[in-house]
Amino acid sequence: MQNSVFLEDEFFLLLVISIIVPVGMYGYMMWKRSISRKTVLLFGAMLIAIAGVTIFLLQHLADMAKASPSVLDDRFFASGLSIALYLLPVLFAGIGVNIVSHVLIAHLSDAERRFDRERAQIADA
Repeated sequence: MQNSVFLEDEFFLLLVISIIVPVGMYGYMMWKRSISRKTVLLFGAMLIAIAGVTIFLLQHLADMAKASPSVLDDRFFASGLSIALYLLPVLFAGIGVNIVSHVLIAHLSDAERRFDRERAQIADA
């Protein structure tokens, strides 16, 4: 075991998953001029998955910090400060749920309009 949790692979994975991947996703969405509903739905689901993986890694790192001899690890992951670390995954999950619900609502609105048009065509015939 290494002396600090900050040198573990899980910590670097946490940084990649909670910072680099969402920034890359956001950059891709800004770069594209048009995005399909399926892609937007995938991005929302990915944000929800990122939140779940981030929470798992934070809990795992907190357990590792309790077992490590480093005091800095305990202050960062196993104290009251760790509550602040959970705000980022909560934000990702909230945005992901909002994106998914937006796609579903837009799909349902389109389906209702198609239904109304078909009913009107049947009534006119």
